[in-house]
Amino acid sequence: VQLQASGGGLVQAGGYLRLSCAASESLRDIVHMAWYRQAPGKRREWVAIISTDGNTDYADSVKGRFTISRENTKNTVSLQMNSLKPEDTAVYYCKARQRLLSTGKEYEYWGQGTLVTVSS
Repeated sequence: VQLQASGGGLVQAGGYLRLSCAASESLRDIVHMAWYRQAPGKRREWVAIISTDGNTDYADSVKGRFTISRENTKNTVSLQMNSLKPEDTAVYYCKARQRLLSTGKEYEYWGQGTLVTVSS
């Protein structure tokens, strides 16, 4: 297993959750890690991204409410989700993009997903 996501659950609107994603130590040369989500009946959408040097970006729908952070030494990325809304309900996936220093080739790895349910 390369990426392991955790932290999902059921929360009331206005509440908070913190998701974590741990990448295997063998997964090296990571250039960025990101979170995506997929709501029932909808396409997977990008939520947040963080690069190795700490630059972050967010989808407009979560800006100001979600915070992505990363612990490079442990290949771990977290997503702090505050002020949750029912429309945040989705399966959340973490993704890592790798660019091998030796070859320049790039690869993407996905976690298995963790379900977040926000009740109204």
